[in-house]
Amino acid sequence: MAELDAFHEVLFPSAVSFGATGGPVRRNEIVTLTSGRERRNARFADSRRSYDAGTGLRSLEDVYAVLAFFEARRGSLHGFRFRDPFDRKSCAPEQTPSALDQAIGTGDATTAAYQLVKRYGSGPDAYARAIRKPVEGTVSVAVDGVEAAAGADFAVDVTTGIVTFAPGSIPPVGLEITAGYEFDVPVRFDSEALSVSLAAFKAGQIPAVPLIEVLS
Repeated sequence: MAELDAFHEVLFPSAVSFGATGGPVRRNEIVTLTSGRERRNARFADSRRSYDAGTGLRSLEDVYAVLAFFEARRGSLHGFRFRDPFDRKSCAPEQTPSALDQAIGTGDATTAAYQLVKRYGSGPDAYARAIRKPVEGTVSVAVDGVEAAAGADFAVDVTTGIVTFAPGSIPPVGLEITAGYEFDVPVRFDSEALSVSLAAFKAGQIPAVPLIEVLS
């Protein structure tokens, strides 16, 4: 059998994903000392998102779509794109992405490639999350507040989230580079089996469809 890629650039069924539950998970180690004080250590440098897409199943057609998707991914073997119903834009959920949404770097007249990021919070405590699966056709970029032309001034790799400026458009020293976009989360099935009961489904019991973010 021919070797398959570890990640498939396909989107989990959207009708199911928008009814899913889940979000970011942090793994911290907390030790309580004899004095009552605590020592806390972050075991994960980045948050890792997990979801249950089972809550998004609304019909037998949805069940079949997920079963077919599971088989095509060989269960947990291959990753895929998932559209997070709560966090899928460079801006707030109800807003439209703008090229000014997120700072992704500062020009130095030499560097041409910049990773898309999304920041949560502000100031020194803000968390910068690398965005590696932008939605094709949604990425806009600005340099010093002036929007750049996609294709002519820059290109974006939608499989990595890296923005690369053309040789004649590399940002000058000191100018801020910003971007706006929609994005997917790279995930895989967090189970080796899907258990579906037709009787249970009609009775209102939704089977679990666990997904876990793939970090790179």
